[in-house]
Amino acid sequence: MKKLNLILASASPRRKELLGWLGVPVKVSPSGVEEITEHTIPSEVVADLAALKGRDIKVREANEDSFIVASDTIVVIDDEILGKPKDRAHAREMLLKLSGRKHEVYTAVYMGLGAAEKTFVICSEVTFTKISDEIMDLYLEGDEALDKAGAYGIQGQGLLFVEKLTGSYSNVVGFPLSDFIREMKSFLAENGYNSSDWRSLF
Repeated sequence: MKKLNLILASASPRRKELLGWLGVPVKVSPSGVEEITEHTIPSEVVADLAALKGRDIKVREANEDSFIVASDTIVVIDDEILGKPKDRAHAREMLLKLSGRKHEVYTAVYMGLGAAEKTFVICSEVTFTKISDEIMDLYLEGDEALDKAGAYGIQGQGLLFVEKLTGSYSNVVGFPLSDFIREMKSFLAENGYNSSDWRSLF
């Protein structure tokens, strides 16, 4: 049986690092597809966007040995989806909404292999401490807020605000690694592969 080629349809260095911890070769092939969805329910929005990116790369690669992985992450508070901020003023506005409150972080992961595909969604809850003006100004001096959903990254300076986390830490970073391993093994088994020795497949 030919080896599978694990392809990550994302330019995110965080997702590449997390997936790299599996100890198998990973090819990065970012999708440039426009991220538009008609869905409004957070779990459906994030699942649709992940699948959109994964299918874009699936068509581009067009290889039955390509195992495509795509992902999307959103931050949600009061049913409002917070994407990446437009600028620092927008980032401040987002962080003030999250300050002193609990919010949800949804990440969807799409897997595509030949004609088969599967998408799963993981949700974690993050509680922020009350963000003081001093800490807010300190945080916004850097650029971290500008390329993160909800204007923060839990793996970086955003930890200044995090009081409590319920659920998967790596999910909040942008890729639920332990959940992915479980779902990947199930997906491989469903498609006739020996998932008990999954590392040898790549």
